[in-house]
Amino acid sequence: MKTVTLYTDGACSGNPGPGGWGAILEYQGKERELSGGEANTTNNRMELTAVIKGLQALKEPCIVELYSDSKYVIDALEKGWAWGWKKRGWVKSDKKPALNPDLWEVLLALTQKHELHYHWVRGHADNPRNNRCDELAVSQWKKLKG
Repeated sequence: MKTVTLYTDGACSGNPGPGGWGAILEYQGKERELSGGEANTTNNRMELTAVIKGLQALKEPCIVELYSDSKYVIDALEKGWAWGWKKRGWVKSDKKPALNPDLWEVLLALTQKHELHYHWVRGHADNPRNNRCDELAVSQWKKLKG
């Protein structure tokens, strides 16, 4: 399997509000940038969407080194929380409803197609790819905000 590096970030102006997401795929020294946005969304939905769109762009099963500054995304995947939410009918261990089950369904299916390795990075710090993803995401919500 090919090994691909995926950097992702989501951003929102207000929460909810206009939001954007950015992703960078790297393979053998080549980069592909992806981005998009939604008029009325949340930061966590944009974080999830960035990962989904990045994985959907892959044409075959890959080993994916996923870098995100979202503890929500990384912890829910790496620690298996999202699978637990799904198993319990999208209810968290504290009996509260899990948010964004529509996006988690898509993302969990994609994790079955690819072999993911999770890496949390500090946001707005010294990771140039994460900072670029943030720029892409912010540029998208700014377009929507008008």
